[in-house]
Amino acid sequence: MSDLWASRRSEARERVEPLAVRMRPRTLDDVVGQEQVLGEGKLLRRMIDADAVMSLILHGPPGTGKTTLAGVIAAHTKRRFVRENASSVGVKRIREIIDDADRRLGESGRRTILFLDEIHRFSKSQQDVLLGDVERGLITLIGATTENPLFAVNSALISRSTLFRLQSLSEDEVVEVLRRAIADEERGYGTYDLTVTDEALRVWAIKSEGDARRALTALEVAVLSSQERQSDKQTKRQGGDRGTSSLRNSVSASRPIVINKDTAEASIQEKVAVYGDDGHYDAASAMIKSVRGSDPDAALYWIARMLNAGEDPRFIARRLAILASEDIGNADPRAVVIAESCWNLVERIGMPECRITLGQLATYLALAPKSNRAYKAIDAALEDVASGRVLPVPMFLRDPNTSPQGDDEGRGVRVEDLGGESYEYSHSAGDIVTGQDYLGVQKAYYEPSDEGAEKVLAQRLAEIKLLRSRLRREK
Repeated sequence: MSDLWASRRSEARERVEPLAVRMRPRTLDDVVGQEQVLGEGKLLRRMIDADAVMSLILHGPPGTGKTTLAGVIAAHTKRRFVRENASSVGVKRIREIIDDADRRLGESGRRTILFLDEIHRFSKSQQDVLLGDVERGLITLIGATTENPLFAVNSALISRSTLFRLQSLSEDEVVEVLRRAIADEERGYGTYDLTVTDEALRVWAIKSEGDARRALTALEVAVLSSQERQSDKQTKRQGGDRGTSSLRNSVSASRPIVINKDTAEASIQEKVAVYGDDGHYDAASAMIKSVRGSDPDAALYWIARMLNAGEDPRFIARRLAILASEDIGNADPRAVVIAESCWNLVERIGMPECRITLGQLATYLALAPKSNRAYKAIDAALEDVASGRVLPVPMFLRDPNTSPQGDDEGRGVRVEDLGGESYEYSHSAGDIVTGQDYLGVQKAYYEPSDEGAEKVLAQRLAEIKLLRSRLRREK
């Protein structure tokens, strides 16, 4: 009797499983895409085929199959699969999993894979309990995250794991996933009189943005909603109220369903640009590189993506202000002033109006002349200082109040009386250029470009160097 009820409970659970769950790949050959890690000769495929899977961290956008791949690895290597969420699993549960894995390994030699979703939320106390047994091979840890693990995951886990990035599926790969679901008689709609046009498939492939789960959900919504419309008509004709499941079965068996482009459009919600931290940094990087590359249209698009995803506009303003100095610099000195004004306005007016200010700033910076010479100059100077090449301040440049010179009796003396060079007040030199050496070594950090206003600075610097050289020769 217990087996009967267990079977019924299992069947009940299966009946309510979404299409995306039912269509999860069961073998490596079922997996669509991810050739960069699962293709012939690729590292992860070699590890799986050789049953040499150690700790892994799978990261990438939603819907790329991280959970599914972990389950496939467990099935292929014949290991027990235990799934937990790192944000909710406690130390007590981890100890139970370890003890169970130890017992199973001793009794049957079968190993255990512990799959931790949202592994970036794994706490240090949880690590302390688990990592020793992971190192000894008692348990295999597979983590999944939509964030960049190098930033989000604890270093202790990173050092013990191999990282694999899963990519969003291409449009053709999404279409392949959909076609498999339509044809599958066991888990999909293979027993239905179902026709889905190529245009409908392409709509889902584009709008899902590489998220297979989202595309399958759209297919399921389209099929079920079409069934409901036909069921309503049939119920009215029959003048009765039949059970939903029996109606669906009779409709799917007897009435054709056609899903065209319009139905597909109506079955998928516009996707909010979801950020894991990957999306956050990737979109910001795309914006910066578009402005740096002088493409105002691309810059506006990436800003729109960020704002649509709920990004804080102050973050965007901050990044553009940094760019104004880093990538434009003295080629257009006004850029940093305009960026500062934009940042202040964004702080004051907020969304939605500040989108206009951000758009104005981004287009100005994109079309401004570019130079990173000032940025490179300060970094070169910092590198010299950090490398230990610290130069003493020349005596004539020191502050006489904070670094006084004196004789043995404490009376102040002039630098020139000590045999050193005296400071020359630049405004008395006529052109504010003297022949003095303010650094003490021959070193050129700042080399202006010929872009925009910096071309004028380059000419001025050349004149100063020539004049300073002449004045030194005359001394």
